[in-house]
Amino acid sequence: MELRHLRYFVAIAESGSFTTAATQRLNTAQPSLSRQIRELEAEVGVQLLTRSKHGIELTAAGRAFLDHARIALAEAEAGGEAARKAAYPAKPTFVLGFLTGQEMDWLPEAIKVLRDELPRTEITILSKTSPWLAEALTRGKVDLAFMRAEPDMPSLAYKFVAKERFVAVLPSDHRLAALDEIDPREFSSERFMTLSSAAPTAKVVIDEFVSRWGLDTRPIQEIDNLATAVSLVASTGAVCLLPAYAEKILPVSVISRPLAGEPPTIDLVVGYSKTNPSQTLQRFLARVDDLASQGHKKQTRPRRVA
Repeated sequence: MELRHLRYFVAIAESGSFTTAATQRLNTAQPSLSRQIRELEAEVGVQLLTRSKHGIELTAAGRAFLDHARIALAEAEAGGEAARKAAYPAKPTFVLGFLTGQEMDWLPEAIKVLRDELPRTEITILSKTSPWLAEALTRGKVDLAFMRAEPDMPSLAYKFVAKERFVAVLPSDHRLAALDEIDPREFSSERFMTLSSAAPTAKVVIDEFVSRWGLDTRPIQEIDNLATAVSLVASTGAVCLLPAYAEKILPVSVISRPLAGEPPTIDLVVGYSKTNPSQTLQRFLARVDDLASQGHKKQTRPRRVA
């Protein structure tokens, strides 16, 4: 008795037809299929199938044999899978997350750190909001993320990477676009947008900055993400404050300007679960100081982007 005999028998039993089993499931000729079933019945010593006007029906012996045939096929498949895994072990995985937009700066640096891991580790890259990344870290769906230090996440730990300044983002034909830097008090007379609770850490920084300057801004809209912010600036003529990494994705219709005085800043960190046992994670964390050094070099004097 061979496995093909069992596969043919199960296919016929489940489809209720020699023709259907032959053409739709087994890709073989019906006469050949009939011959295989006769061989199986001869091997077992009893009749397993009968033909009727309603199609193929199982005999009592056939019904008893069907369960065992299914089990045997499942065991054979499981054995084959186990053998393949033993012969070709799956690579361990490492999921690396980025606050959307940050991958442009930090993915190359992260890959340098992971270079020694790449031959034996499957690296997956995700680009999401910081709160999403924080939740994914707590659930073990992400191993490490370039993000903001999110509040009320006691299971997470953070390491500092870079301090980012905020810049003013406005339409390229805006009256303030001609200035080399913008006095924050100018915002009181402008249509102003701020970030929503989808970016809670950055929202707090902006709100505190607005309060410190005593600005009467009355935001016209709260923005959920970087792409939406840039699009609304271009379409509404409003201004907003964004971390400087946003400069890398501005279209020609939108520009950035540095803020006069001391601009607000926000920390970029790498976050990870305190209970994650990944050796790749530990090796990455050992190199974070090198990344922070690179981050310090990136924080040059604000440049005029038009």
